[in-house]
Amino acid sequence: MKQLASELVSDVGGLITLPDIYLKIDRLVNDPKSSTADIAKVVSQDASFTARLLQVANSALYSAPSSVDSVPKAISIIGIAQIRNLALSISVAKSFGGLLNELVSMENFWRHSQFCALAARQLAKEARRCDPDTLFTAGLLHDIGELIIFNRLPEQAKETLLLVLDSQDEMPIHEAEKQVLGLDHTDVGGELAKLWHLPSVLIECIACHHNLAACNSHPRETALVHIANVAALMAELDTLEPDDVPPIDPYAWEVTGLTPASLEPVVRFIQAEIVEIAKLF
Repeated sequence: MKQLASELVSDVGGLITLPDIYLKIDRLVNDPKSSTADIAKVVSQDASFTARLLQVANSALYSAPSSVDSVPKAISIIGIAQIRNLALSISVAKSFGGLLNELVSMENFWRHSQFCALAARQLAKEARRCDPDTLFTAGLLHDIGELIIFNRLPEQAKETLLLVLDSQDEMPIHEAEKQVLGLDHTDVGGELAKLWHLPSVLIECIACHHNLAACNSHPRETALVHIANVAALMAELDTLEPDDVPPIDPYAWEVTGLTPASLEPVVRFIQAEIVEIAKLF
């Protein structure tokens, strides 16, 4: 299983790479000698990313008290660590935009990812002790393994989708993938995250959001993404009925300190915010 996931990821490496802007920011964030000015200088050299950064800083995500019109000001509002996460999110969305497949709508895929990102960020604020911006990135990237499966194994991916559609209770996609492939998109996404040397919290959220028992280091964050994924499905279906979506692992409530009562306000919040956030990614 792990070997197949590694093969799929290594095979896709020529199509999906992290752009220089992310790699440069990542190096600076990890360098204790670097400063905010160093990061601002690198960001300013990329006009496209600068424009997106200012757009995010002025969005409802941060509710800045006044207009943000410079890179240093944007960094001070968003934070150095989140600048790296933002660069990662934008880079991945752009890279995967060119990864062709004939099975799913990329618009629908990213819409679900954006719903999940918003939900994870909001739930992290409620749960506390977790960084909301990191959870936003984790939510945005949680299903990246699906796109590799769709692209590299289209026939098997089609079989999994048919298995889901033909199942009496609409089997979750990751369970169908396990039946057909012997692995699921979390295995593939986790391997890609490792290949890219992403922070361990993102690796675990991607690799374990359907299997919380496999978490080693970041159970709260991964559980938040697990809950956020279900909240995103509720938002997409415009339902608050638990029977309309896959069940939430009871351990997720236990480890996060949240309750099912958290779902309705989060679902309504992300439905209200999705239009603006979709413009950013």
